[in-house]
Amino acid sequence: MKDGYPPVDRYPPVDRHLPVVDRHPRIDRLELGAIALGGAVGALSRVALSQAFPPTPGSWPWVTFAINLAGTFALGFLVTYLQRHRPLSTLHHPLLATGLCGTFTTFSTMQLEVLRMIDRHHNGMALAYVASSVVCGYLLVSIATAMVRPASVVA
Repeated sequence: MKDGYPPVDRYPPVDRHLPVVDRHPRIDRLELGAIALGGAVGALSRVALSQAFPPTPGSWPWVTFAINLAGTFALGFLVTYLQRHRPLSTLHHPLLATGLCGTFTTFSTMQLEVLRMIDRHHNGMALAYVASSVVCGYLLVSIATAMVRPASVVA
C-alpha cells in the first residue's frame, strides 16, 4: 500500500468465456462519403446565401437566423421521416441529417454574431437573438415532427 491506497492492478484477469469486444470499430467509408457529400452541399449552400445577403453591422442577422430555422425544421422532418420510413442501415440519415442539415445550420456563426452584438453594446438584441433562435427552433422542430407522425385519435 502506497500513500494509503491499495495497489492498482494494471492488467486485470481476462475471462476467456466472455466475447471479445472490438475497441477499434471499423470505419464505414460509405457512411463517411455520404456525410461528406451532404456536408459539402449544406456548407456551400450556407456560404452562398451568406454571401448573397451579407449582414449589415449592428442589425439583426436575418440570413443566419433563417438558415438555422430552416435547417432545424428540415432536420426535425427528415429524422422523424427517416426513422419511420427507412431502414436504419441506409445512408439517408448520414447524407441528409448529419451532412446536409449539420453543415447548413451554423451554431458557431450565431455565436460570433452574438459576440459582435455584445461588443457593439446591443445586449438586448443579442439576448433576443439567442432566445428567439432557441424558441423558434424548438417550435419548428416540433411542427416538423408532428407533420410526419400520424395524428393520435383521442376517444
